[in-house]
Amino acid sequence: MKPDTNDTIGLSRRKLLAGLGAVGVASAGAGLGTTAYFNDTETFEGNTLTAGELDLKLDYKSTYLGGPGRLDDVVDMGYPDAEDLGDGRYLLDQTPSPADMQAWEDLVMEDDFDFCSPEADEYLVNGDGIPVFTLDDVKPGDSGEVTISLHICDNPAYLYLAGEITENAENGQSEPEAAVDETGGDPGDGMGELADFIEVCVWYDEDCDNVYEPTGTGQQQELEVALVSDTSGSMSGSNLSALKTAATSFVGNLSSPDEAAAISFSSGTALDQELTTNYQSVQNAINNYTAGGQTNVAGGISVAEDELLTGTNATPGASKVMIVLTDGFENVGDARDAADDAKNAGIRIFGIGLGNSVDTDLVEDISSSPDDAFFAPDPADLDTVYAEIAQIVLEGEQKIASGTMSEVFGQLSEGVALDGNRQDEGRQPYPGATTQCIGFEWTLPAEVGNEIQTDSVAFDLAVYAEQSRHNDNPQVAFNGTEANSTSPGPAPNGTGNVSGSN
Repeated sequence: MKPDTNDTIGLSRRKLLAGLGAVGVASAGAGLGTTAYFNDTETFEGNTLTAGELDLKLDYKSTYLGGPGRLDDVVDMGYPDAEDLGDGRYLLDQTPSPADMQAWEDLVMEDDFDFCSPEADEYLVNGDGIPVFTLDDVKPGDSGEVTISLHICDNPAYLYLAGEITENAENGQSEPEAAVDETGGDPGDGMGELADFIEVCVWYDEDCDNVYEPTGTGQQQELEVALVSDTSGSMSGSNLSALKTAATSFVGNLSSPDEAAAISFSSGTALDQELTTNYQSVQNAINNYTAGGQTNVAGGISVAEDELLTGTNATPGASKVMIVLTDGFENVGDARDAADDAKNAGIRIFGIGLGNSVDTDLVEDISSSPDDAFFAPDPADLDTVYAEIAQIVLEGEQKIASGTMSEVFGQLSEGVALDGNRQDEGRQPYPGATTQCIGFEWTLPAEVGNEIQTDSVAFDLAVYAEQSRHNDNPQVAFNGTEANSTSPGPAPNGTGNVSGSN
């Protein structure tokens, strides 16, 4: 039988407590009525709970292609003045120049301006319900496009695109229209046909260039991509961890016969994994990176060029892509010259600038075009950047909706859920502090003829943001709710509105 522990010790718990009490009394007596106990106090001070913020801000660029003979003074479009943000918006009487369009793309794609700052509120759309088109005298053969840039501030969010046709009017019938249109013609009585003839395409405009690009680099032929990564000393800590996560996720989206290679650069360069379809080997090479040394961007580009063009597994005729990430300024070699050599050899280079101390000019200069330069101010933004590049390279830009204006707005009337990462399965929220462009293009086919004379259509577009945390299955009811209603009432011919809500 196991002996009783108290018996072994010789003191019961009650006896022990009584004994301690006696010792305390004796000590007090020995101290002549005074006591001095050991003591210690630890505190948690200044505790606060502050509600977070979810803020959605919108910007846009709209263009109108009216063709020869169009009256210039009827066009009222706008987008931010990239050179002087305080002046608000341009009023254009013609299609913007390529330089103007590029300035806007640079503005929304780069980190030169903080769209989430209070200073941005004076010209960004914050539920103002302003029109992006107010067009009269639209004729068969005309087309237009608006690129909406969505800026999600602070917290991750699910986004929805919504819209409704607020007017589809016949506006009477001219004699040529009456000869071909049997739907009636009294103003206010007849329903117009314009919304049934206008063709609309809505898509994720990954590079914010106003152009729907459905085919990625890897769609028509084999893709060979070299991931060129900065492992200099400044990449230590969260920068390197974020790089590993984002770059390995990119590799995970590849499928045979596409090949990938891993190249790193610091003071020197290394071909860490040659071109292969063994994607786990590429991911292992990236996950083994450590940070230290200087920044030899040029060396990394040169090694990647050699591997893509003459490597053991390089394939002539394959689409050659290089993704170059750096977080600082080069201090070894000349990356611009190295990049020019690679680009002249037919390699498309995507540049990524990480952090707020990166040489933005260098990133832009080594990239194949301004649209191929990406910036991640925070390490947490890298996932989104690599996902956007993957979308462009692997699959092209995805449609959200297409069809006649009536059909598209039939879909938008219930709110279309936007996907924050088109490379992952299922719908994903958008990270905080990120930008997404949505393209909306309309075309009135030339063959429509007289049936739409004097008809008018007005429509609203809205974007709705809802927090993603504690929200695994977000459900949103659009139209008729004060939070996201965008209908200001009847509007002029061809009007469109865009507004934001949170």
